[in-house]
Amino acid sequence: MTLETTLAAIAPADEQAMSAARDLQGRLTKPAGSLGELEELSVRLAGLAGFCPPPLPEPGAIAVFAGDHGVHAQGVTPWPQEVTAQMVANFVAGGAVINAFARQVGASLMVVDVGVAIPLHGGENLLDANIRRGTRDLSVEPAMTTEEARAALEVGISVAGALIDGGAKCLLTGDMGIANTTPAAALIAAFTGADPAVVTGRGTGIDDETHARKVAVIAAALDRHAPDPAEPLAALAAVGGLEHAALAGFILGAAARRVPVIVDGVIAGSAAVVAAAFAPDAVAAMVAGHRSVEPGATVALAHLGLTPLLDLGLRLGEGTGAALALPIVAGAVRVLHDVATFDSAGVSEK
Repeated sequence: MTLETTLAAIAPADEQAMSAARDLQGRLTKPAGSLGELEELSVRLAGLAGFCPPPLPEPGAIAVFAGDHGVHAQGVTPWPQEVTAQMVANFVAGGAVINAFARQVGASLMVVDVGVAIPLHGGENLLDANIRRGTRDLSVEPAMTTEEARAALEVGISVAGALIDGGAKCLLTGDMGIANTTPAAALIAAFTGADPAVVTGRGTGIDDETHARKVAVIAAALDRHAPDPAEPLAALAAVGGLEHAALAGFILGAAARRVPVIVDGVIAGSAAVVAAAFAPDAVAAMVAGHRSVEPGATVALAHLGLTPLLDLGLRLGEGTGAALALPIVAGAVRVLHDVATFDSAGVSEK
């Protein structure tokens, strides 16, 4: 699907299905509201599906989108750029944390090279969709052309469609890219209006001097490009990354097919605010897996009106927080399928 046909397919949540889910939650054998956020999540997923109870969100499918960044040249991270390709190889070999978590929750894992600087060798779960060998330096010039950003969006849309056609009932966002928290913070600042100093974190772990440089680089890029959230493609191209764009497309692709997508940390959060700028109704498909310690993640989730399911101090990325949240999302839906009502169980109400 193209970007335009995908956007045209995204519709609001079904209010009738949501009402039915709220009514059912009120008749189940438990005190009303006793499952807290899980009750509202089940209602939201019914609205996304358009019926109650919604389908169980299993099996899950994780897509890890990988890319490199020209802004790495500005010293925003101490990690060498070649680590991106090395970690992609680790994902393909099954040796990363996300591989362990995927096995734990029974999710499939696909790795998508959308912009890695170093050419990669093949693997059965590696998709070569490389658009260019890393973005340009966003502090000097636009990170991507609008054509490149569109191509990356459509890679994400295509991957979402392929995974759903393959039987996935829930999609999970993953990412890999040394220096990718810099464009993530730039995107969150651009699309939410937040101050760069508020949304810029320490990424993989940087000292005060590097953090100050990172904030300054982001602020200067925003001043240089003046990205307008009302023109999301141009704004994304100016200060985003190839994996951020692909993740935004992945989220939009899930929303167009009315399949839930669990949003991981700050990289996915930045992609989610971009997706919402393209299609506000896409938020109905988004589930916030966890609250990253990266400050931009909290700003992004607040902008989207999403409540994170977990808060474990995670900042790894890769899709790890999303994977850990998958059983919780499934549990929220299973309650609507499996729990008896007061009438059917012969249990007295208060």
